[in-house]
Amino acid sequence: MSPLAQQFGSPRQILLALLPLFLSLQALWRPLGTVDGRVLEWSANPPLLAFAFAAVLAGLLAPWPLRNRPAVAGFALLAGLAAVAPLALLAQQDPATPPVWDAGFWLYVVALALLAGSSVRRVARLDLQGPIGAQATAILFGAWALVFWQLLTQAFVVPRVLLPAPSQVWHALLASWDTLAVDFVQTVLHAVLIGYAVGCGLGFAVGVLIDRSPFLQRGLLPLSALASTVPLIGIAPIFVMWFGFDWQSKAAVVAVMTFFPMLVNTLAGLKSAGHMELDLMRSYGSGYWRTLLLLRIPVAMPFVFNALKINSTLALIGAIVAEFFGSPISGLGFRISTEAARLNMPVVWAAILVAAVSGSVLFALLAWAERRATFWHPSVRKT
Repeated sequence: MSPLAQQFGSPRQILLALLPLFLSLQALWRPLGTVDGRVLEWSANPPLLAFAFAAVLAGLLAPWPLRNRPAVAGFALLAGLAAVAPLALLAQQDPATPPVWDAGFWLYVVALALLAGSSVRRVARLDLQGPIGAQATAILFGAWALVFWQLLTQAFVVPRVLLPAPSQVWHALLASWDTLAVDFVQTVLHAVLIGYAVGCGLGFAVGVLIDRSPFLQRGLLPLSALASTVPLIGIAPIFVMWFGFDWQSKAAVVAVMTFFPMLVNTLAGLKSAGHMELDLMRSYGSGYWRTLLLLRIPVAMPFVFNALKINSTLALIGAIVAEFFGSPISGLGFRISTEAARLNMPVVWAAILVAAVSGSVLFALLAWAERRATFWHPSVRKT
């Protein structure tokens, strides 16, 4: 391989890297589209033209082997600035008479997509440390996904009943903030957290008891597996009839959904203690409970945290779906079903956003607690 190929890559890779530059240059001198018979040009809006030139600069950097973090950050920043131009252009359009977009606009969109993919790949190659650095690639990918979601829904004038733009979802979130806050308390703070604590706590306690008693292991474990196979849509109406329409019935559904994963993982974790460690505890004269507290439960903690993280998503799904079958006038599931019936899709997506952020925060807190509690485990030491 020649030194030039080692530095820049194969000719095919160089041509692909130069493609955003070619497309962005082509887009800048072509018409963007027409509106009411008037031709739209980049030159008619100098501020947007300045942001559009960021795509040209990013295209110039695209073929270069950027290996240090400041260079990659500068490339990603230029690509992000290039995204401002079409978004600002779309924000200026009149919803009553949207433009008919021409080749200049679509060439620019394709160039922007290539720059977005290149920026994500280059950030992914960096060895970034810290809680934010470890998630930098996911954050950048999510930001680009929002950009193209907004761009394409506005460019194609997608009805908000089918798919609202992120800006519409954000405005709906701000306008319905007080209502969604009440829904958050009803669903997350009451149904999810209480049912999650009860289900995981019982699963862990029963797992310890089953491990201690072979009789329970042969009798209770199959019944627990049978109970976990009952569909959610089957038990949710029953629990609503038993516990009422308030959060207690949803918490009961969550407890049932989270019980079996915790039970199975607890049993697997308790059995993962090695024979050498168990023989060492016996040589010290430790009984069952002392061995359980000092050896087997600490060894089982990675399995327990796996169950906690799995249950954090199951709990939220279970509570929201259970609210479809009966709920007071609040709750994220109630809000989603009610606003969907009214075709008020921005509020539906806003409620989904609240649920997604709540689940992500809970998962992140559990991952942080896992790193602190199982710092000795190889999976944590190598990160």
